[in-house]
Amino acid sequence: MSANSFDARSTLQVGDESYEIFRLDKVEGSARLPYSLKVLLENLLRTEDGANITADHIRALGGWDSQAQPSQEIQFTPARVIMQDFTGVPCVVDLATMREAVKELGGDPAKINPLAPAELVIDHSVIADKFGTNDAFKQNVELEYGRNKERYQFLRWGQTAFDEFKVVPPGTGIVHQVNIEHLARTVMVRNGQAYPDTLVGTDSHTTMVNGLGVLGWGVGGIEAEAAMLGQPVSMLIPRVVGFKLTGELKPGTTATDLVLTITEMLRKHGVVGKFVEFYGEGVAATSLANRATIGNMSPEFGSTAAIFPIDGETLNYLKLTGRSEQQVALVEAYAKEQGLWLDPAAEPDFSEKLELDLSTVVPSIAGPKRPQDRIVLAEAAQQFAQDVRNYVGEADEEAGKESFPASDAPAVDHNGAPTKPTQVTAADGTVYEIDHGAVTVAAITSCTNTSNPYVMVAAALVAKKAVEKGLTRKPWVKTTLAPGSKVVTDYFDKAGLTPYLDKLGFNLVGYGCTTCIGNSGPLDEEVSKAVNEADLAVTSVLSGNRNFEGRINPDVKMNYLASPPLVVAYAIAGSMKVNITEEAIGNDTEGNPVYLKDIWPTEAEVNDVVANAIGEDMFNKSYSDVFAGDAQWQALPIPTGNTFEWDAESTYVRKPPYFEGMTMETTPVEDIAGARVLAKLGDSVTTDHISPAGAIKADTPAGQYLTEHGVERRDFNSYGSRRGNHEVMIRGTFANIRLRNQIAPGTEGGFTRDFTQDGGPVSFIYDASQNYQAAGIPLVILAGKEYGSGSSRDWAAKGTALLGVKAVIAESYERIHRSNLIGMGVLPLQFPEGASALSLGLTGEETFSLTGITALNDGGIPETVKVKAGDVEFDAKVRIDTPGEADYYRNGGIMQYVLRSLIRK
Repeated sequence: MSANSFDARSTLQVGDESYEIFRLDKVEGSARLPYSLKVLLENLLRTEDGANITADHIRALGGWDSQAQPSQEIQFTPARVIMQDFTGVPCVVDLATMREAVKELGGDPAKINPLAPAELVIDHSVIADKFGTNDAFKQNVELEYGRNKERYQFLRWGQTAFDEFKVVPPGTGIVHQVNIEHLARTVMVRNGQAYPDTLVGTDSHTTMVNGLGVLGWGVGGIEAEAAMLGQPVSMLIPRVVGFKLTGELKPGTTATDLVLTITEMLRKHGVVGKFVEFYGEGVAATSLANRATIGNMSPEFGSTAAIFPIDGETLNYLKLTGRSEQQVALVEAYAKEQGLWLDPAAEPDFSEKLELDLSTVVPSIAGPKRPQDRIVLAEAAQQFAQDVRNYVGEADEEAGKESFPASDAPAVDHNGAPTKPTQVTAADGTVYEIDHGAVTVAAITSCTNTSNPYVMVAAALVAKKAVEKGLTRKPWVKTTLAPGSKVVTDYFDKAGLTPYLDKLGFNLVGYGCTTCIGNSGPLDEEVSKAVNEADLAVTSVLSGNRNFEGRINPDVKMNYLASPPLVVAYAIAGSMKVNITEEAIGNDTEGNPVYLKDIWPTEAEVNDVVANAIGEDMFNKSYSDVFAGDAQWQALPIPTGNTFEWDAESTYVRKPPYFEGMTMETTPVEDIAGARVLAKLGDSVTTDHISPAGAIKADTPAGQYLTEHGVERRDFNSYGSRRGNHEVMIRGTFANIRLRNQIAPGTEGGFTRDFTQDGGPVSFIYDASQNYQAAGIPLVILAGKEYGSGSSRDWAAKGTALLGVKAVIAESYERIHRSNLIGMGVLPLQFPEGASALSLGLTGEETFSLTGITALNDGGIPETVKVKAGDVEFDAKVRIDTPGEADYYRNGGIMQYVLRSLIRK
């Protein structure tokens, strides 16, 4: 029950139903707040308890100073939690482990139970092994179940053992698309109350639901577990960036072009840790699908959330996707009653403002390794010629460029790009030639774009026009179609477009993330062999949101984000060296050149298909019994009981060691002495570099572990699928094939130097960690800017902690990873402003001591700690940003804090 200090409790009548609400207009200053802060204000009003959430917190939010730096901590209680299976499996593993820990500490295991709805969508496990055939989907699903039986049995057990926990089975869709199409409520109804739907999710792209007016963002699995167990999210009232949209998109441009433009603008502006909120006349002209596409990319531009207010477009989408009449009426009535309805002419109080005229957006792609690196499509071939030099030849680290001995300088093409024509003999005897820049993966994949019927239909129409002219994909291109929900294939079928996609090789491979998260599956054997033997810098083009190094496919060095219709075009062109805006992408049946403009659909053609092929009935059919699953899911045998029966032989699901030796009393935090550097890293080291989700190589510690446990190479599966086994994941931490550890120069991958051995020989990071821990030597990580950007990977923090790392010192952090480190008891520190490991002269070979950490035992948070590394001394900024985070750190981590709190209740 709310303390209701502001007398905000009221009633809202919608049709025959009456709901309790908490009125925002009872708080002075609420009317001028941005939409997102109004949602937070309602959250505080409804959960005010006089202790964690007080009248002063509510007044502070009502009186928000838009120009002030964030300093006021509040406790946000999300209405629900959403998970995907890569991050969800370890969440459920941890909950199962916590039940046992509670029992051992004398508490009631039943206390470990989600207190808010928790929904998990299995979408990350399907791998595009099979492609280009009509039965590719069926074969991939069978392979998926074969590989993941233990995980799926475990999740089915969780669905029966935990209240408020539901699982959407495999082969249904991508979590974020399922969320906007079915799970999102926009206005939540629970225990007679109506309130804004809010959530946290174990995937950074949880923000896709921001397009539906739902405030939510990605957190690590560690924080999600706490939220499920009733712990509020500790946060500072953020700055809110107002992004004004005007005008309309020009014909020929897509939502993908728009979102890549916005990503570039906001990344340049700097929005890390801030909310972004869209407003203005252009919002009303932006379809819900395009809003969701923009919201999805929030992690790529760095904001916590990127939200659109509720309006008529929101209601239309809710109706289309099969929400009940009462629910749609409630959303409209509630939004208008609470001042949450979009006024296109209004200018709320924002901290900062940007503006974009939608008519200035031009066709674009992004790459070759970061989503914010937008390239105008007309300049893509030229830009490739420059960028490919960073992937060919020997790196000159000092110059930051590629250099070649005169005798080995590569031949170049007409654009000045290195060229190395290499012959491939296909399995059927066909001979063809590939070169640097060959598009070896063309994937329509990921929630970002497959949720958007306009770009999906555009892709299918490009395929139709291409096939009608006799065009085909190049034989070296692996083409895949992985929609975000079954509705997509339904409307392709209804519009008669599926045969054209199939003809070009874009057969359905699965309803899941596939290529975007590294589950692209292998290239054709002959192509892979040629690429590796000639060391070609080949490319992928995908309609995804992430294109980080080493993420998409181990054979592919350069990755480009593009709209679905451009993915189809590049599959036909076959190379990034082709300027597809001017050069022919192929020849028709009579040998005449065909240009992109010849097969590009008009806006009217796309709109006509969308209007006539998509209906409410499709959504009702797809989601009528979404949690039940098919016969294969229902046939999985599962254990019973409220504690899990761990299988000692399992290589997928094992009981982790987080609570071993834990007592009810905390141990005072200590300074760190005699520490060594496990890794010295540069800028933009992502959670993909720290905790890869792709393939497991046989000659790595993780591969060796699986081999020793009797797992055949073909059954290794991926790191992501084995996240429920800490033994695999520790060995996979910092094992990305593209990681460059500066204390082991000349290496690429999971290597370091082991200073427990004479001379500090190069060693696997895991092996060195084991030696350091056996010798009682704590470890630190040194890093540059944007450390931990990327997906909300709890294992990037869990693995770091289990490797024995006690502190990370970076120039700057991505929000989620910084908080996850604290959640695992690792101290995040920041170099002094303007300083770095390089400027301080640190080599990584020094012995480190960190003093002043013990000040945390006094209840406060020290601003800095003293770092001594060899002869170098400096004050590092402590990046424990809130009192709540300090409590987690003092407890040794967030799970230990929650466990102790629940037992004491």
